[in-house]
Amino acid sequence: MWSFFSRDPARDFPYEISDVIPGLEEKSIWQMHKGKKKASGEPVTVFVFEVKPGGEDLLETAKSAVKRLKTLRHPNILTYIDSLETDKIVYLVTEPVETLECHLADEDVYTESQKKLAISWGLHQVVKGLSFLINDCSLAHNNVCLSSVFVDQAGNWRLAGIEYMSPASDPSPFKSVRYWERYNTPERGDPARKKVSKWSTDSWGLGCLIWEAFNGPLPKPTSLKSLGKIPKNLSAHYCELVGANPSSRPNPADFINKCRASGGFFKNSFVDTMIFIEEMQIKDSHEKSRFFANLTPLLDSFPQNICKYNILPQLVNAFEFGDAGSAVLSPMFKLGKLLDTEQYQKKIVPCVVKLFSSKDRATRAKLLQQMDQFVHHLQPCLINDQIFPQIIQGFMDTNPTIREQTVKCMLHLSSKLNYHNLDEELLKHFARLQAKDDQGGIRTNTTVCLGKIASYLHPQTRQKVLIPAFSRAMRDPFPPARTAGILALSATQSYYTLRDCATRILPALCALTVDPDKSVRDQAFKAAKGFLSKLEKVSEDPSLAEQMEADVNAVGSGSSTSTAASWAGWAVSSLTAKFYKSSQQSPSKPATTQASSQLPKPSSDSSHSVVSDHSHAAAATIKDDHQDSGSDYEEEWNDWGDIEDSSVTSLTTAVPTPSSKLEGWDVNEDWESFEIDPERAESNKIVSSSRGDWSEGLHEDFIPADPKLKPASSYNWKTQPSSVSDDVFSSLGVSSKMETKKSSEHQSSRIENQMVTKSVDDKWGDWNDQFQDKTQNKTEEVRKKREERRQQKLKEFQARKAARQGTSGPMKLGVRKEH
Repeated sequence: MWSFFSRDPARDFPYEISDVIPGLEEKSIWQMHKGKKKASGEPVTVFVFEVKPGGEDLLETAKSAVKRLKTLRHPNILTYIDSLETDKIVYLVTEPVETLECHLADEDVYTESQKKLAISWGLHQVVKGLSFLINDCSLAHNNVCLSSVFVDQAGNWRLAGIEYMSPASDPSPFKSVRYWERYNTPERGDPARKKVSKWSTDSWGLGCLIWEAFNGPLPKPTSLKSLGKIPKNLSAHYCELVGANPSSRPNPADFINKCRASGGFFKNSFVDTMIFIEEMQIKDSHEKSRFFANLTPLLDSFPQNICKYNILPQLVNAFEFGDAGSAVLSPMFKLGKLLDTEQYQKKIVPCVVKLFSSKDRATRAKLLQQMDQFVHHLQPCLINDQIFPQIIQGFMDTNPTIREQTVKCMLHLSSKLNYHNLDEELLKHFARLQAKDDQGGIRTNTTVCLGKIASYLHPQTRQKVLIPAFSRAMRDPFPPARTAGILALSATQSYYTLRDCATRILPALCALTVDPDKSVRDQAFKAAKGFLSKLEKVSEDPSLAEQMEADVNAVGSGSSTSTAASWAGWAVSSLTAKFYKSSQQSPSKPATTQASSQLPKPSSDSSHSVVSDHSHAAAATIKDDHQDSGSDYEEEWNDWGDIEDSSVTSLTTAVPTPSSKLEGWDVNEDWESFEIDPERAESNKIVSSSRGDWSEGLHEDFIPADPKLKPASSYNWKTQPSSVSDDVFSSLGVSSKMETKKSSEHQSSRIENQMVTKSVDDKWGDWNDQFQDKTQNKTEEVRKKREERRQQKLKEFQARKAARQGTSGPMKLGVRKEH
């Protein structure tokens, strides 16, 4: 309420008025201004009417319009907020809008196809507003035209211009603005004709609005006879609206029904979508799920401003307060890309945090698959404190799809994880998956992901983890996993010292040169040649050594998340989705055997590509120059295909309860032991941390030769060996079919060729596969010593425990235990 004793009410107006909005010059009694509320800064539109000399009679018209608009509340009519009336000026405050003429003239808002969709939805809204006035309120608008319609930020058309609104039974009032005379109906100038229906005048005005929406402002009444750019599926109904006979003009409600019929102008995917969103509250959950599942591909053809300010808020509300379920996530994240950073943080991020705590598997799977669409909007502290602890539950999920998608999403999160989450927690889960997961595709993805996040690991962690992990992958019974191990070594070659390349990597690669799978052998040869070429260059020019090892101790690259997101294309395609079904059908058959025997054929569709032909999945060459941190291997990694959007609609079982520790998993059992043999550490200069290494004996500078082995000169190195027994490679075997009977005099030759590889990999568990031979004498001695030390420690522990139990009386609280 305004103070009656205020001298100047306009000075106390709580809204600040600024620039004039063009579009109403000489077309209305009002002048549009941009404005904002002084207290909150909320934007508004202020319609201003000033009394000019000779225009005192228009003051009552302006006040009447304010009174009418204040009492009308409808979604398709301009929203009233506030007003101020004096003897000389009238202020009308409404929601922020612009004129329809300026909106349609802006070529940057719509493409040609989007503009047609926007007009169809806008006209639908205006006709609904007219139907409300005529059929529900028995009011005649009497001023429907281009200058009476306004558009808000969300692209909604609002009906206004109610200065000459009157009861439907009254005759049309006289219009004081000369410009509006071009919209007069034919019967207005002919007293012989009578208005036979309460909607005849507004139906004529609706026809004028349709003509102007497609052709621009109406120059003269006779222009209505030419259709211009009016679409064919609307032209027949338009002609009925502008018919000379008032009785033939349709009711606005009937006009909507005709245009909503099959093939009508209002019958398209955009109008159908907008109507469903408006009626979402009365739809059941099945209808919503089906609607959201089909919505995502349609969004590309919809106008962006309507998607951003109209559809997206409705999707967020449907998720927060409705039962939309996980189906709403895909369109919501797609439209979230249209928001700026500040808006995204306010509208989408709270939903994302809430979603990750959901126990619904389908929701979690959708989140993991859509990670690349929103991860760059998440702050590192938010990821480390609230999101990552929820995500890692997926590593222990019993459903293979959840485990696989959890591994893949680490490509996007790794750049924002802190040391504890990345170098400790994540690698712990990777170690367990690589060692114990029964799905070959998941083991393969784990190796690929580790190779891609290597640049973010701490240098000491890289030195301790990468070679053992990739060496283990190269002994996997699943051929793509072995190929992934080879490619990962080559792609991360800049993080290995020259000594590691010579004493640890090359021996492991040489073992795969006799792999039963041709593609694995090909990659092993290429990788071995590349590492040998690197060592040869340094041998020829020792000054290159420092350059070759420049990145060994480099701190995490700190690449942007956009780079990490592009790496997702390197990841293995959804191998496990193809193998899970076969594994479930034949539970008695080992999963790895089924996966190897049922590899599908490669598909032409990259989104469903599967690594079946391993020669195509890992076909590339290593260039002579190996200083590009594995960039030469980008093609091989890309050939694995894109992350596939797996079907998760049937995943309804709850996710296991989160646990800070992996239940039932013994680190020493998976990685053999974190302890380092003190004797070997001293002889080979192994530096162990308080936490220990991932495997024992993985950091030797060299392996001393066994004095029992024969010298290399005693072997027959001829091009054509005289007999099988004289061939130095005759003792190599990789499968039961390839093994031949070995003679006793060449047993030592076999030991010499396998000592280096075995000493590097002996602590990564017993895979019982075709690449692991009998344990060597030296390794057995080391294990026996370690077992003796463990037994001794166990005895000492039991003795101390017995001594404590033998003491008389209970221990007092707060008493420190004696060790």
